[in-house]
Amino acid sequence: MNSFENCLRQAIRAVACVVMLASPLAAAADGVEVAPGVQVTKRSYTAPTNEQPFFGFAVKNSEEKAADEKFVSAIIGATGSREKAFDEITLRGWRAVNTGKIREAALRFNQAFLISPEQSAVYHGLAVVAQFRFNDLDAADELFRIALKQPNPVKALRADYGRMLLIAKRPRDAQPVLEQAVKDAPNFGDAWTNLAIARFQNGDAAACAAADEAARKRPSNNSGADLTMVRSAAQCK
Repeated sequence: MNSFENCLRQAIRAVACVVMLASPLAAAADGVEVAPGVQVTKRSYTAPTNEQPFFGFAVKNSEEKAADEKFVSAIIGATGSREKAFDEITLRGWRAVNTGKIREAALRFNQAFLISPEQSAVYHGLAVVAQFRFNDLDAADELFRIALKQPNPVKALRADYGRMLLIAKRPRDAQPVLEQAVKDAPNFGDAWTNLAIARFQNGDAAACAAADEAARKRPSNNSGADLTMVRSAAQCK
C-alpha cells in the first residue's frame, strides 16, 4: 500500500513519517473478552460499526444478534462446514486487503470473527484494518501479538507484523520478528526486503545479505523500489 511504501522510503532516509489517515478516537483502557481467554482493549473509531474491528464493540440488540446468527448459519450451510466458511470469508478478506479495499476487508474479518472468533486470522486481518484504515499502530500491535498466539496463523503473519513495526519506527523490535518471518515464508521476497531494511536501520552488516536474498525471491513491484533504496543506502555491491 502507498502509505507503507512512503513510510519505508522516508525511514531509510531517517526522516519522520506521518501517515495521514483517519485518526482514532480516544480509546477506553478497559479490555473486552472477544473469545475464550482473549482480551482486547476496547477501541472505537469514526466509521460505521461494521467497518471497525469487532464491530466497534457496539452492544447489539436482539435483531442484530439474530441477523448475525442467520449469516453464520447461511454461510456454513453454503460451504458445508464452519471451517470452510471461515476459510472462504478470510480468503475474501485477504483479497480485499491485497487490492486496497480496506473497508471491505474490515467487513470480511468481522464476519470471520462471528464464525470462529478464536482463529489467528481474525486478529491478523483486523490488525491490518487498524493499521491502514485508522492509523492506530497501538491497536495493530496488540492484535498482531494476539494473532501470534491463536490457532492456525498464516505464514505471512510475522512478515506483516514486522512491516508494521518498521512503520512504527521500531526497527529493533521488527528485526527478530522479520528474522522469523523469512523462516516461516522463505520465498516471500517482500519479507526479505523488510528484513534488509530492519538490519540496515539497526546497523547490522547482514543487511546486504537479506537484500540479495530479496532480489532472488522477486519481491513485488512496490517492495522492489524499497529494495533498490536500501541496497543503495547500505552500499550493497
